[in-house]
Amino acid sequence: MSDERELIAERERKADELRQAGQNPYANGFSPQHTAADVHAWFAAGHVPAANPLSDEPRAARFSVAGRIVALRSFGKAAFAKVRDRSGEIQVWVKQDVVGDKTFALWRTMERGDFIGACGPAVVTKTGEQTIIAEQLQVLTKAIRPLPEKWHGLQDMEIRYRQRYVDLIANPEVLEVFRKRTAIVKHLRRFLDARDFLEVETPAMHTVLGGAAARPFRTHHNALDMDLNMRIAPELHLKRLVVGGFDRVYEIGRSFRNEGLSRQHNPEFTMLEFYQAYATYEDLMALTQELFAELAREICGGTVIRYGETQVDLGAFERIPLKDAIVMAVAMGTLPAGLERAMLDDEAALLAWISASGLLARQDELAAVLGKCESHGHRVGALFDYGGELALPPEKPVFVVDYPAETSPLSRRNDRNPGIVDRFELFIVGREHANAFSELNDPADQRARFQRQVEAKAKGAEETMDYDEDYCRALEYGMPPAAGEGIGVDRLVMLLTDQPSIRDVILFPLMRPE
Repeated sequence: MSDERELIAERERKADELRQAGQNPYANGFSPQHTAADVHAWFAAGHVPAANPLSDEPRAARFSVAGRIVALRSFGKAAFAKVRDRSGEIQVWVKQDVVGDKTFALWRTMERGDFIGACGPAVVTKTGEQTIIAEQLQVLTKAIRPLPEKWHGLQDMEIRYRQRYVDLIANPEVLEVFRKRTAIVKHLRRFLDARDFLEVETPAMHTVLGGAAARPFRTHHNALDMDLNMRIAPELHLKRLVVGGFDRVYEIGRSFRNEGLSRQHNPEFTMLEFYQAYATYEDLMALTQELFAELAREICGGTVIRYGETQVDLGAFERIPLKDAIVMAVAMGTLPAGLERAMLDDEAALLAWISASGLLARQDELAAVLGKCESHGHRVGALFDYGGELALPPEKPVFVVDYPAETSPLSRRNDRNPGIVDRFELFIVGREHANAFSELNDPADQRARFQRQVEAKAKGAEETMDYDEDYCRALEYGMPPAAGEGIGVDRLVMLLTDQPSIRDVILFPLMRPE
């Protein structure tokens, strides 16, 4: 820290030198006409620099660039600076006999991290480096804090997340991750826009909690003296729009869930939700396969991608019933032995197995959840959540289907088997990436399911929905048969950029106070 303080003091002294020389160390007004990429493109197009670049020959093409100095080499009366802008890096050659003594004296105050503007002709140095010779040079910003040491970069993950601005400067590969994130979101919009979906914005503050089972962040509106919840999902507002006549509608936006932090969870995250009238969850499976394959080709160059040590083919999806995944977990040893497929359809048999297996005596989350379950469907759902998910093959995308109706309060019941719903969740590399279902549009059934949520909350359940009477009223006006889907954008970016933690794809993840 003492070394850093000394470096900061030295940089502050140089900023004062600039002021004393009549130069504002935080100048404005320089407008670059080109980027680093423009210079490299000029060379790539076959242009040849003039033999005497400082002359007025027609071939002495001149460029005007600005950016941050990320590398600096000085040689007495000359220096080479690597300057980075939004498009990449270009070398600037500063020569005392070209810029003049006064400007070169100001140049000597420049260091890594500072911003400059430079104008001059493009040349290729003896070492083959495409370069701009600075005929005009302007100091734009004097950086007071030094950048991390060049060769080691910024490695401390805590600092990288807290000071993302430094992380982006010191680690260009991080900047590329977020460029790809932007490209992914743009492609999501193009994909849906091309299929006649309408993008909308719905409220981020809700009076009634709905759309998912999660604990909310609460706030208070002073003028109306009213408590509000930050939205946990936009679902019920989007489906109101389907009632109103928007047959295809989507939203990309923030949702907020008052839950713990992990490699897969951040309390503030980005969701894509879309709804399509006259479609079923089967239609959305086909649409999802098409979407993920297109994204893989555009972002990764093909449908076969690598995530960590796993190779995944986003062009080959598999479908696995939820109860089959539980049996797979038993075969793998993730769940205790003795559970057969038929027992998952028999409440008494499942209760007997749970009792005999010793699951309730374990000191883990599955035991705690099973101890609170009050229905057969919830017990089956818990066994999948804490066992079946772990049995899914990581090397291929898997649609898990046939969810119990009790665990899916907004999903349409299956016509052949009312105990399950027309729903899927998409799992890739062991993580849930999407949740979709044919929508429940029967207002009487919806009221009954909301009531069960209210009863569960009264018995101590923390993650339940509220009874939304206005939504039931909307259904009474008639919602066409429809299907809807939610995709976690952050996890999607993790997958397509091969990042191990959600914090690596959120610019400013939530952190404990320093």
